[in-house]
Amino acid sequence: MASAQTPPPPEVSVIMPARNAEKTVAASVRSVLAQTYRDFELLVIDDESGDATGALVSGLLAGLPNALYYRLDKRGGRAFARNFGVSLAKGKWIAFLDSDDLWREDKLQRHMRFIHKTNAAISYTASAFINPAGKPYKYVMRAKYILTYKELLRRNLMSLSSVIVRRDIMSRVKMADGELHEDYAAWLEILRETGRAYGLDEPLLTYRISGSSTSGNRLKSAQMVFNTYKYVGYKTVPAFLLTLRYAVHSVRKRLRIYAS
Repeated sequence: MASAQTPPPPEVSVIMPARNAEKTVAASVRSVLAQTYRDFELLVIDDESGDATGALVSGLLAGLPNALYYRLDKRGGRAFARNFGVSLAKGKWIAFLDSDDLWREDKLQRHMRFIHKTNAAISYTASAFINPAGKPYKYVMRAKYILTYKELLRRNLMSLSSVIVRRDIMSRVKMADGELHEDYAAWLEILRETGRAYGLDEPLLTYRISGSSTSGNRLKSAQMVFNTYKYVGYKTVPAFLLTLRYAVHSVRKRLRIYAS
């Protein structure tokens, strides 16, 4: 009698951290499950949610062989949840999607085709934007075909939920815990190693802008940007100057979004 064969690992592992995301997580999960590209697994890492996130995700993923819901025993934070997801991943490629963002249904299909065409180690796409209620803006953040480390240092064009990166790289370059932009720090470290990222200039990601845009939060974000530059090796004065330049680009982007 022939023995059952172990199925081959998926090409792409999609990592989705979630915490108290009951208002948005179902739409995010459905945008993955609706992908025209099917060679993927979805790993939802619940960072000890206190709402209905777990029940919603468990219901959506019930019986699916290519999906896993995992609830952490104690809160670890976004960076920990993403790193933990990478440690569980079986795919050659890691794709990230936050639990309030959305993918176009052909995101993986078009993006993986682009990756194989360019032989990219890390890649990202253009981003569209919606407000907290889901209303779309007209502005699109374009993707540069070749994005260098020097260009990324000026501003972060690589929306986390658009990125696909080789798993062997992401297993080495962990997302840092603490008061910093952990994804930006990771991209800087990776581009310092690889030299470039390749951008697919199509808005295959829809990024949901947070409703918390108070001055206090903007100041906190600036502090996190400063901490990011410090984390990747810049001394205080260069990190401060880089933060000022980043802030100018960030304000311009927000104005363009809200004016569209």
